[in-house]
Amino acid sequence: MLNNIIKSRRERSLSTSSNKILADRLWIKILIGMALGVLTGTLLSPEGLALIPSESAYALGEWIKIPGVIFLSLIQMVIVPLVVCSIILGIAESGSTENIKKLGLRLVPYFLFTTSIAISIGIFFVQLIKPGLSFDPSLIEATLSNAPAVPAQNFSDLTVPQRIGNLIPTNPARAELDRNMLQIVVASIIIGLALLSVGKTGKAFHDLCLSGQTLSMKVISWAMVIAPYAVFGLLCNITIQIGAKSLVGVGLYMSTVLLALATMMGVYLLIVRFLGKHSPASFLAGIREAQLIAFSTSSSAATMPISIQCAEEKLHVDERVSRFTIPLGATINMDGTALYQAIAALFLCQVFHIDLSYGEIGLLLITTVGASIGTPATPGVGIVVLATILVGIGVPAEGIALIIGVDRILDMCRTTINVTGDLAASTVMQRFYK
Repeated sequence: MLNNIIKSRRERSLSTSSNKILADRLWIKILIGMALGVLTGTLLSPEGLALIPSESAYALGEWIKIPGVIFLSLIQMVIVPLVVCSIILGIAESGSTENIKKLGLRLVPYFLFTTSIAISIGIFFVQLIKPGLSFDPSLIEATLSNAPAVPAQNFSDLTVPQRIGNLIPTNPARAELDRNMLQIVVASIIIGLALLSVGKTGKAFHDLCLSGQTLSMKVISWAMVIAPYAVFGLLCNITIQIGAKSLVGVGLYMSTVLLALATMMGVYLLIVRFLGKHSPASFLAGIREAQLIAFSTSSSAATMPISIQCAEEKLHVDERVSRFTIPLGATINMDGTALYQAIAALFLCQVFHIDLSYGEIGLLLITTVGASIGTPATPGVGIVVLATILVGIGVPAEGIALIIGVDRILDMCRTTINVTGDLAASTVMQRFYK
């Protein structure tokens, strides 16, 4: 009886939090914030209308983005406890280890399958359009002479066997400190399975996870109050810094990436329709809040709580599926990032006139799949992974300077695809879970 009372209270609390997050047509407010942010940034940007001096514009942009910084900080503050509690509860309340085994045996191959499709789409379009061959040679020397330092590769120096052996964190506190989400997810799965196995003995820890989940969602509901202002500030600051000049030289490259991402979106809708037996229109309507947050923050981790709520409240996915699939997907199912890395690598090969054989392109596909698994779900990390891939195929790492100016815009788009892929997976797994 007491268990039922606690669970009922928890469900009411979660429902209240999610209703606050998704109520009042939040997606419309976020769209307005996005539009006003881009417009204001264009008016202030030195590369735009430049209504104020450039130094003042950059300084003002830092002030304008403060709501965005606060929003991201609040989300990131609770993302680890939310992921841990959600996965543990999702497993512990699944009923049996057999259910988890069935879900896992379907989910991991599904993730690998969709990631392979995404990379194949990227390779197809970059080989078809060949944006690197039309790149202005005069821009190469000018850009590389002022190339920024290549981002530190602090997580990609491990071999594949070392990565496998490194999945289980020997020091969970270090995993949390480093925000190693793959280790955190694996540890949560192990603890959830143990909690499921011990039964009533683990009731106190089970209740602790219920409280942690509820408290995390409460903080997130507070953060969502400032979401439209956060979106406005983040996009305004990005537009001030980027302007329109950096888009001209790599316009065909950007178009190739966006076309491939749009094609992958179409693949998801087909998967939802034929594998998930769900209407694509209602699917898109149900996930728009998560997509908008993903686009504006460029972070799958920051979007994860909203993705879970959209899955449960709008797509009617069982919480035992959503709270296992989405955190795991945000860690290993980075289809948009993998697609982008394949296009960027081959684009730079074309720019530097490096010819790859079909075998080398196939090896690139496999390498990109491996590199995308466990990629931190934070803004800008795709460019770091790309540096590793480039070294492996003989492209100067400094070549990143040619595309780094537009990386943030593409990061926003590929993060949207990453999140959409996780929600599509939840819809498909919900059907098979039944």
